[in-house]
Amino acid sequence: MSTTIEIKVPDIGNVHDVDVVAVEIQTGDVIAVDQTLITLETDKASMDVPSSAAGTVQQVHLKVGDKVNEGSVIITVLVSDEAAAPAPVAESKSAPTPVVEEVKAVEVAPAPKPAAPAPVEVYAPIVSKGKAHASPAIRLFARELGVDISQIAQGNGRKGRILKDDVKTYVKKALTEGITVTGGSTLPKIAVPDFAAFGEIEAQPLSKINKLTGQHMTSVWLNLPMVTYHDDVDITEMEAFRVSLNSEKNNTLKYTGLLFIIKALAAAMQQFPRFNSSLSSDGQSLIFKKYLNIGIAVDTPNGLVVPVLRDVANKSIKQLALEITEKGEKARAGKLTPADMQGGCMSISSLGGIGGKAFTPIVNAPEVAILGVTKSTIQPIWNGKEFEPRLVLPLDLTYDHRVIDGAEGARFMEALKYYLSDVRRLLV
Repeated sequence: MSTTIEIKVPDIGNVHDVDVVAVEIQTGDVIAVDQTLITLETDKASMDVPSSAAGTVQQVHLKVGDKVNEGSVIITVLVSDEAAAPAPVAESKSAPTPVVEEVKAVEVAPAPKPAAPAPVEVYAPIVSKGKAHASPAIRLFARELGVDISQIAQGNGRKGRILKDDVKTYVKKALTEGITVTGGSTLPKIAVPDFAAFGEIEAQPLSKINKLTGQHMTSVWLNLPMVTYHDDVDITEMEAFRVSLNSEKNNTLKYTGLLFIIKALAAAMQQFPRFNSSLSSDGQSLIFKKYLNIGIAVDTPNGLVVPVLRDVANKSIKQLALEITEKGEKARAGKLTPADMQGGCMSISSLGGIGGKAFTPIVNAPEVAILGVTKSTIQPIWNGKEFEPRLVLPLDLTYDHRVIDGAEGARFMEALKYYLSDVRRLLV
């Protein structure tokens, strides 16, 4: 005997209206368990949804371009009674699902509405329509952003003086509400010429991940007053210990420097709790987290994703090595689940495997800080008597200045360097 069942979209976490970008089956196909049915794409990853049953496809309910939610019917399939699942397949929690990082503190700004008048050139002069109470430096800052400062009625400074934050707030409002910025138009755009006039070109559309990541980063840049603090740390002893671990007999794991950075970062965050906090959505209170999870930015063919390592303070280097290997492979294969991507307290962006001396990572809001890591180099360090070769690692700490001031940022970096310079201190 045979039974007709429905295969539905499984649990996709706190994600709604996910795009169907590919349908891999059609009516009449004979499918097997774990065979890919459709591919979904969120703002963080593309994900294949496999079948949880084997049988013959009776009807395909979705097409490319549809938007689905948890429980949406994918296909109707005819299966034998022996193969039929005893429970509704929609409740399956084991099927890989699309990924999204839940971001509540910062709203993604929609694309600016088209301007009704003729487009304003980037280099068009800004003509003030009235007197504005602002310093020359603030006027210059406004001009650089294409803002007619006379449109800002009153600032939050003394006697209504316009401050830098007032200009930023005005720009943010322009993006979110489509208000005018210069001469009756929306924010001026960069003029893009017809490149085909200069030679052969090829246009490739951005993936959804690329577009939404760009929008989120723009929103973060406009909302967060960010500071980046650069410093170096001597990791000669840490590297010697890492090499010795990898050379041990019967060792099947690969211990990387990132593992020790994760442990040192967790120790520093415990010492400075404000780095393990987030501002409330109204900006009136600070939410301290009693858990400690660290996100690791991973470069994938579909874009940047940030799987989260949980409870890192209570895990050994060996446990973290296993977990980061597993999640890195899942990220590159597009098989992360929503749980893999949510709940981060602070993130690490490491370019050490590529190169570089320094960069300015952007905070992954609603987190309040991010650590950047570049390539370590051998440098001559004076030991009091002579120069000796030491392995030096550059670090870049970006933080939300509303939550963390410069002194605390510097002290946090010193604590991080303290743990990295001698990893035995992590055991104390």
